[in-house]
Amino acid sequence: MAEEDGRTARKRRQILDAAHAVFLRNGYVGASMDEVASIAAVSKQTVYKHFSDKEQLFTTIVLDTAGRIEVLAKLISESLEGNQDLEKGLRKLAHEFLASIMQPDVLRLRRLIIAEADRFPGLGRAWYRQGFEPSLEAMSTAFGRLAGAGLRPLDDPRLAAEHFVGLLLWIPVNKVMFSGGGDHHTQAELDRLADAAVEVFLRAYGA
Repeated sequence: MAEEDGRTARKRRQILDAAHAVFLRNGYVGASMDEVASIAAVSKQTVYKHFSDKEQLFTTIVLDTAGRIEVLAKLISESLEGNQDLEKGLRKLAHEFLASIMQPDVLRLRRLIIAEADRFPGLGRAWYRQGFEPSLEAMSTAFGRLAGAGLRPLDDPRLAAEHFVGLLLWIPVNKVMFSGGGDHHTQAELDRLADAAVEVFLRAYGA
């Protein structure tokens, strides 16, 4: 029984991995269950055994990848814990946060979710809620704790968190959203943007 459950789980993972590649390459409309089955090396019947239709498969992929963004919440807590050196912690956070968000597959998924927002409005909201909200809440909590101890007293720690993320993401992500692909910035350029975001944030919010 355990062996059968393990085999079922492996086939489901094969299908999800194949579908992830197909949806990112072809978009929702261009993706087909036949191609997913072919890449996953399973029958089309097996795909439908796990997922009732293309919409359910797409929804599962999107929400499954939200968990990859959610790990940023842990990164935030670790980077800002202790406050021995706030600027150093913010720089570490900025560099790693930007590196996570600027992964080509993450950018392609973000673009796909935006493109399908009218077709699946609830899905986009769920991805944001499960992916980005935990990160913003963790950052807001950390900034609230640091108010008066490295940061000036904050009326709205959540707004400060939004500002920090905005400083990090506006330039590189906005460019990629309109340009396609994901390799539009060198590592040196991303490092410069991360350091500049921290400098501007501390000028605005530093104690």
